[in-house]
Amino acid sequence: MALRGPLSRLLRSTMSSCQQNRSQSVAILGAPFSKGQKRRGVEHGPKAIRDAGLVERLSNLDYAVHDFGDLAFKHLEKDEHFMHVPFPRTVGRANQLLSGAVSGAVGAGHTCIMLGGDHSLAIGSVEGHAQQCPDLCLIWVDAHADVNTPLTSPSGNLHGQSVAFLLKDLQNKMPEVPGFSWMKPFLSARDLVYIGLRDVDPGEHIILKTLGIQYFSMRDIDRMGIQRVMEVTLDHLLARKQRPIHLSFDIDAFDPSLAPATGTPVNGGLTYREGIYVTEEIHNTGLLSVMDVVEVNPTLGATPEAVEATTSLAVDVISSALGQTREGAHIAFPKIPEPKEDTELRL
Repeated sequence: MALRGPLSRLLRSTMSSCQQNRSQSVAILGAPFSKGQKRRGVEHGPKAIRDAGLVERLSNLDYAVHDFGDLAFKHLEKDEHFMHVPFPRTVGRANQLLSGAVSGAVGAGHTCIMLGGDHSLAIGSVEGHAQQCPDLCLIWVDAHADVNTPLTSPSGNLHGQSVAFLLKDLQNKMPEVPGFSWMKPFLSARDLVYIGLRDVDPGEHIILKTLGIQYFSMRDIDRMGIQRVMEVTLDHLLARKQRPIHLSFDIDAFDPSLAPATGTPVNGGLTYREGIYVTEEIHNTGLLSVMDVVEVNPTLGATPEAVEATTSLAVDVISSALGQTREGAHIAFPKIPEPKEDTELRL
């Protein structure tokens, strides 16, 4: 696995404290990877999101945007199943590479935006973030809990097992999956909150309940309202101390009517207003450090309009997390402009 030019320079840059102000500097990392699940096409997600105007939108928010391009992943010719888990070594190596890139971006003082690719990539993204910010907390916005182990997963796909690799609380429940010897679990269950769940497997349900993980299903959102959900989420994660937030956002958290170009759509998802409110509130903390946007699959849109709707939504979500408001951006005019003394009315 090799890093292309700008990414290799990023990793050689001087590491700095996680507490450094990243508010005006954004690093974009593309991760065109699909082996965490069986549908091809999600590897085109990073390009599709960029083509939807991501860099221009963030630049208009007055950020210094550093697009470090895409990671170059190599797929192993021989990568036998582990139990019923496909491509374990390929997924493990891809995440190791991504971990180093995210760690480098955060260490260099950037807010990092990781564009997937499938959600197995969150393993490396969160792990790399934790190298720089070991006290981070994780907000997982998704229709799915992605906390299966190889022993509970119905499909074996690693994009549905990402969180299990991260949790210290599951350390004695996880077999040694080939390809992942480079990492150890580091996240406590109390440092994780789910938002938007509506398709949870039986094994995941018992994990959520046994570990006491804070989660909000779509039923909870209907019952409580998204404002209260975010109040409880941020109180749960930040009441003890202010710390960096890692936001891992699967586009299938939204209702399929809004984000049709994705691999595992589930009806009854977040509305546009609910999803944007989540990211607005996270931005308002001033603590967002890394954001993943994953599972945009442009090959699964039935029409060009469906693809455009999904990629535009991804850009909106990222922009909102970085400060775009529904009141409008106010950076260009810090104060009301005044006419100059020599201004004359010319007919």
